[in-house]
Amino acid sequence: MLGIVGIAVILIMVFGGYVLAGGKMGIILKALPFEMIMIGGAAVGAFLISNDMSGVKQTLKDIGKVFKGPKWKPDDYRDLLCLLFELIRLARANPVALEEHVESPDTSAIFGKYPRIQHDHEAMEFICDTMRAASMNYDDPHQVEEVMDKRMEATLHHAMHSSHALQTMADGLPALGIVAAVLGVIKTMGSIDQPPEVLGKMIGGALVGTFLGVFLAYGLMGPFAARVKAVVEEDIHFYQLIREVLVANLHRHPANICIEVGRQNTPHHVRPGFTELEEAMRNLKQEAA
Repeated sequence: MLGIVGIAVILIMVFGGYVLAGGKMGIILKALPFEMIMIGGAAVGAFLISNDMSGVKQTLKDIGKVFKGPKWKPDDYRDLLCLLFELIRLARANPVALEEHVESPDTSAIFGKYPRIQHDHEAMEFICDTMRAASMNYDDPHQVEEVMDKRMEATLHHAMHSSHALQTMADGLPALGIVAAVLGVIKTMGSIDQPPEVLGKMIGGALVGTFLGVFLAYGLMGPFAARVKAVVEEDIHFYQLIREVLVANLHRHPANICIEVGRQNTPHHVRPGFTELEEAMRNLKQEAA
């Protein structure tokens, strides 16, 4: 919602200020379709050249993050801590029983309590692969921790692709606007014998290209890239929480301490309260009894 409001504010302030200053929208509207074909078409073509099909699909999908915001909400962080609490308790009490949940999370009764997490491929693999590795009796838990760090880096790198792709387009749009403007000047020079009022409109139309390139770059595409990056960095905290809890588990801290470590490393605005989490874990213990 806030993204839509931001776009509306940009359009109203820019074009409203132009009209209030005495500008005429007729010249812009007449040149706009042709300039958009040149600038927008060239930008899309460059985008397709610089990305493979999976990157294109990911970027188009991630544009929705500008309007939807982060995927993970406060309730999801609480559910994640409860899920990890159940898994750690089961691993300590009966490691053999844990295997069926780790090997088949799609049919697991424990994972089934938390469908949003269960349907996230990356979170499921991260949890299951790490707990499987921990069950192999590694002599040094730091080995597993190092693998987790590398995986986190790879996950963040992949998730940032859309932001980088959008920022690359934003960086190129002003230059593409200049290209369109130069073509407009070339067209104008071919009609140099026309009266000044005709040439003025043609030059004005050519300058729309420069305006449009800069406007799209800094008014829309750049902010889109920044917002996607911010949402990705926000969502990565969810996977960071998994890392913190499972690292504490590798060092054999009590289950409650592992969960508290994760809770305290959760960003404040999505962090579940201590009492709320304690009550949720107490209910899980009662259900298991």
